[in-house]
Amino acid sequence: MIGKEIEVVRSQLLRNRIELITGVGKFLDAHTIVVEDEARGERITVSAANVVIATGTAPARPADVAFDDYRVLDSDGILNLEFIPASMVVVGAGVIGIEYASMFAALGTKVTVVEKRDSMLDFCDREIIESLQFHLRDLAVTFRFGEAVTAVDVGPNGTVTTLASGKRIPAETVMYSAGRQGLTTALELENAGLEADARGRIFVDEHFQTKVDHIYAVGDVIGFPALAATSMDQGRLAAYHAFGEPSAQLTDVQPIGIYSIPEVSYVGATEVDLTKGSIPYEVGVSRYRELARGQIAGDSYGMLKLLVSTEDRSILGVHIFGSGATDLVHIGQAVMGCGGTVDYLVDAVFNYPTLSEAYKVAALDVTNKIRALAHFDR
Repeated sequence: MIGKEIEVVRSQLLRNRIELITGVGKFLDAHTIVVEDEARGERITVSAANVVIATGTAPARPADVAFDDYRVLDSDGILNLEFIPASMVVVGAGVIGIEYASMFAALGTKVTVVEKRDSMLDFCDREIIESLQFHLRDLAVTFRFGEAVTAVDVGPNGTVTTLASGKRIPAETVMYSAGRQGLTTALELENAGLEADARGRIFVDEHFQTKVDHIYAVGDVIGFPALAATSMDQGRLAAYHAFGEPSAQLTDVQPIGIYSIPEVSYVGATEVDLTKGSIPYEVGVSRYRELARGQIAGDSYGMLKLLVSTEDRSILGVHIFGSGATDLVHIGQAVMGCGGTVDYLVDAVFNYPTLSEAYKVAALDVTNKIRALAHFDR
């Protein structure tokens, strides 16, 4: 699949008459880059009026962990795993850690997740994440929050992970998901008058310009949200700005997708955000088990939440857990992006039976709550 995706991108570049130079690039100065391809023994120097850095990131590897890409792996190495382990320790409960934890749990692996923080995925809606945790525990996933790994020992029969609390966890494999590091070391940024932070990330402004005006940076190498879809749009806007083309800034209504099993996706504000901002809102909820399509799909745990302003009925946030969440979120994104209100979802007709009906059910739910509040205020 990765190979096919690479070929699609390569084909698109060639179709648009973009010259592709393969190799490792580094700055000689702010306008000059040398590209070396050791396999071919080639060295090419190119100059440009504008430069876009989109080197991405690689998994961060703690120096005190002996990765062998068999028993102890990172999130890239695990793609080459040739067997399904009976047990696994996942170190780190970020997006990538939880995605892989849920995948292997669904395959029957006994998974233990170790996380230094007291919770996981704090940027998401708490109720949604609690539902995900409950579902993962139902798949026999064990969570060790507030725990730090002090050692990973590898033996002929597997691994033993030792925690700061003294706990020892035996498992066939250990997967580290300890964040990601910007791929900037080889670029020799200092030759261009730039620098990266401790995680290899490059600071940019709202136009994705670095402190050297003609050099731009986009994608994972600039940090959050580090999503493929957002990164592609960042690259488009950086190119517009570099060539003086008019363009709007990246919209604030950006969807976030977590490809766990089941999926989690949201767009807009969370309840925590709105509470901190003293923004009055009401919640509408739809459960997949109440939808014909949810029953057909056997998804009894999925849910959709709408956060709606009680002042102007605008949609402030959409949060989804369950089958197709990363697709369904775009309906809410479109309504929010066009400045629509919950009334649009109330009046809209959705195909039956579909999971999209969840929007109408949640919209009716929140409308009834707002109506009850209005009656009280009369």
